[in-house]
Amino acid sequence: MIIIREPTNPEKLKEMAEPFFGLRIKLAVDVAREILAGGGELHFDCEQLLLDDSSKQENIWGADWYPITKEVGFESIINIRPRQQNVTMEVRNLQLKSRIEKIVRYLLEVV
Repeated sequence: MIIIREPTNPEKLKEMAEPFFGLRIKLAVDVAREILAGGGELHFDCEQLLLDDSSKQENIWGADWYPITKEVGFESIINIRPRQQNVTMEVRNLQLKSRIEKIVRYLLEVV
């Protein structure tokens, strides 16, 4: 697992996608700091890495990056947060989804 703070390269993407045979990268995205952690087997693992790096839990959301199709997924157990008005695994707030996607694409969408 690694923290990505600036646009990455294909080698790091490949390393982060290894647990899922290159098909998916599990992520935790800090929407306040505009960074992400990826490469764990669980979103929770990535979330812990960001928490250890001084991120605040209320700013961290689970997502997935699909390198082949360049799509972002928004479902994770760590997204169930009734106190933040998100009662499902999927991020429901459209503005928040847009922000997460913007950060993921900026950091991971290698051209």
